Amino acid sequence: MAGVRIAVLGPFEVSVDGRPVTLTAGRLRTVLVVLALAAGEPVTVDRLAAAVWGEDLPKDARRTAQLYVTRLRRRLGAAAIRTAPSGYVLDIEPDRVDAVRFTRLLDEAAAATGAEAERQSLVEALALWRGEPFEGARSTWLDGVEAPRLIDRRLAALERRIELDLATRRGADLVGELQSLTARYPLREWLWGHLMTALYRAGRRADALAAYQRLYRLLSDELGIEPSQQIAKIHRGVLNGDAPLDPATASA
Repeated sequence: MAGVRIAVLGPFEVSVDGRPVTLTAGRLRTVLVVLALAAGEPVTVDRLAAAVWGEDLPKDARRTAQLYVTRLRRRLGAAAIRTAPSGYVLDIEPDRVDAVRFTRLLDEAAAATGAEAERQSLVEALALWRGEPFEGARSTWLDGVEAPRLIDRRLAALERRIELDLATRRGADLVGELQSLTARYPLREWLWGHLMTALYRAGRRADALAAYQRLYRLLSDELGIEPSQQIAKIHRGVLNGDAPLDPATASA
C-alpha cells in the first residue's frame, strides 16, 4: 500500500495516492493510529483493544476490532490491512508514518559519525512535527504513554540540535528560538543552559545571568531544588566571563 500516508505529529491526517481521506469517527482514527505506529508489524487484537479502549473494553473486543478494520479497509483499500494470526497488520512502508519516520531519523542521528550528518538527520526529524501529537485521535494509551514519549524525544532532539549549532559558535540566531522553548518547557534545564550560552555568545551577558536567576527561582518554587551542577557551571562561566564555547563541555 505505497499510496497510504499517515501523519500523527500534529493534527491527524491520512491520504491515499495523495488524496485526503476523512475519518469522522474518533475511535476509527485511533484504531488506525495504533496500527500505524506498528507499521508493517502485526498488532494483536488484545493490544489493539487495550490501546484504543483502555479499561472501557467492548463486550466482544475481537468482533468490534474486526468491524473497525472492515470500515478502514473500505476507506483505504481492501489490501491496506492484512489479517495476521492473532491480529492485524497495516501494510505500509514505515517511513510513510511520520512518527515512525521520526524515530528512525533519530536513530540515524545517534549512529552518525559526523556532527553535520547528525544535525541533518535531527533537522529532518524535527521538521516532521506540525503540532501536538495525535490531535484528533485520543485514547488513554496515546495520551499517557505514546504522546509523552514522542514529546520527550522531540525535546531531546531539539536540545541536541541546538547544542550542535552552539558548537559552531552560533549564538544570536538561536536566542529567539530558545526563549520560546524555555517559555513553553520551563523545567527543561538544558534549554536554559543553551539560552544562557546563546545570550553570552551574542554579547548579552547580563541577560544570560538574568536567565539563570529565572531558572533558579522557577526550580526553587516549583520543585524545591537548585539548578544542576552542569547548569551552575555554565552560570559561573558567564559570571566570570569565560563561559564554555560548547555547552556539552560544562559537564566535563
